[in-house]
Amino acid sequence: MSAESTEEAMTTVAEDQEDSQEETQSKTASRLEEEGDIAADYLEELLDIADIDGDIDIEVRNGRTYISIGADEESAALDSLVGRDGEVLEALQELARLSVLSATESRSRLVLDINGYRKERAGVLQQIAEDAVAKVKADGGTVALEPMSAYERKIVHDAVADLGYVSESEGEGAGRHIVVSAD
Repeated sequence: MSAESTEEAMTTVAEDQEDSQEETQSKTASRLEEEGDIAADYLEELLDIADIDGDIDIEVRNGRTYISIGADEESAALDSLVGRDGEVLEALQELARLSVLSATESRSRLVLDINGYRKERAGVLQQIAEDAVAKVKADGGTVALEPMSAYERKIVHDAVADLGYVSESEGEGAGRHIVVSAD
């Protein structure tokens, strides 16, 4: 095989790989959009049953489906769907994930937000991470945080890592929490 034909073959293989990656990404985006549609339909039915008004938005980003429910005006009914410390929101998210699982036979990692609770909570979690890092910096040793959901732990782990420190999840079930250290 000549150098020219080898180069052409390698170029063809590289183009085929790019096409395959684009096709996979397209299928993934399509699958995530389908998950969003299924979950949104499920949540819309729940809102109708509960006679709660809310607008549902679906967004696909970073390999996940994000569904947000909001209202143009302050809505106590939507706030009740968040619950204390987001407990009802977490339960609704799991129900939406189960609706996707039963329809597609595939697990979903969709994220549900109601009235901007998760966005607001992310800011609080960022501050918690910064405070823990400051305490580790000042005192050395480790700082154990309060238990939180897997989604919230991920946000804190990312924030701690961005600050150049280390965090690990410890504990089981509802008691699972993060420990922050310098190494």
